[in-house]
Amino acid sequence: MSHDDFGLGLHDINNAGVYAIDSSDISALSAAMRDADLKVIRIDLEGVGDKRTLLARLAAQLDFPAGFGGNWDALSDNLRDLQWLPAHGYALFLADVDALRAGAGKEFDTLLDILDEASRDWVGRDVPFWVFLSQSE
Repeated sequence: MSHDDFGLGLHDINNAGVYAIDSSDISALSAAMRDADLKVIRIDLEGVGDKRTLLARLAAQLDFPAGFGGNWDALSDNLRDLQWLPAHGYALFLADVDALRAGAGKEFDTLLDILDEASRDWVGRDVPFWVFLSQSE
């Protein structure tokens, strides 16, 4: 499989960012990201419909250090650090975002902004940081 199969130009770090994908693409895209030597992390957001639960799930799945503040600023800070998860680059797969998008639209938009800013920050340091969001089927 070519890394361009998804039309994202996976070979170009400047294309890293936040993308919506079909849940059926997660396995193949995860494999492509692993082939590119990136740390692949799948975060299941099924049933997450509010900010508090979202932040707790992200902190647990990304193994945030003790003392995570549980707010948007702390999420942003931790996503821009990740020193406890050393890698040449990152690919986060946020699966089943339906409930969050439906139940917490404003929080969902804030999450997208934070993910986008984190991706741009990493790319500015020559580290690819991809985020893929999928809905349940």
